[in-house]
Amino acid sequence: MNYMFQPGFLGTRAPFFMDFVTLIVAFLPLLIGVAISFARHRKYSLHATVQTLIFIVSVVVVGYFEYGVRLGGGYEAFIQGTHVSQNYLLFVLILHILVSVITLGIWTSTLVSARRSSTRGGLLPGPDSGSHKRAGIRSFIGIALTSLTGIWLYLLLFVF
Repeated sequence: MNYMFQPGFLGTRAPFFMDFVTLIVAFLPLLIGVAISFARHRKYSLHATVQTLIFIVSVVVVGYFEYGVRLGGGYEAFIQGTHVSQNYLLFVLILHILVSVITLGIWTSTLVSARRSSTRGGLLPGPDSGSHKRAGIRSFIGIALTSLTGIWLYLLLFVF
C-alpha cells in the first residue's frame, strides 16, 4: 500500500490516493448527469444499473479514502503543509462531512425506494416517478455540493 503515499499526479502536495479520490469526486456529478440522461431518454433499466454501479463505486472510493487518511496519520497529518487557518479548515471539513453524510442518506433512500418500486412492476414512468424525480434532484444537488466541498478541502489542504 506504499503506492498510496507516493507523490500525486495533480502537481500538488497531495499523495497519490488523495489525487485519485479527488479526481473521481470531481467527475461524480458529470457521471450522475449521464445516468440521469438515460432516464430522460427512457432507458430506465440502464439508468438504474448505472446509478447503482456509480453508488457502489462511490462507497468503495470513500472507504479507500478513509483508509488512506487513517493510514496516513489522520486529519492532523494532512493539515501540516497548509497555510490556511486550522479553524477555517475545520469549518470546511465539518461542512463537507455534513453535506456528504446527508447526501449519502438521500441517495441511498432514493435507490432503495426506486428498487422497491421497480420490483412491484408496472410501466415506467409510473405512479412513483414524480417523487423519484424529486428525490433524484435532491441527490444530484447533494452530490454536486459534496464534490464542490471535497475539491474545496483538497485545494485548502494541498494547494494553499
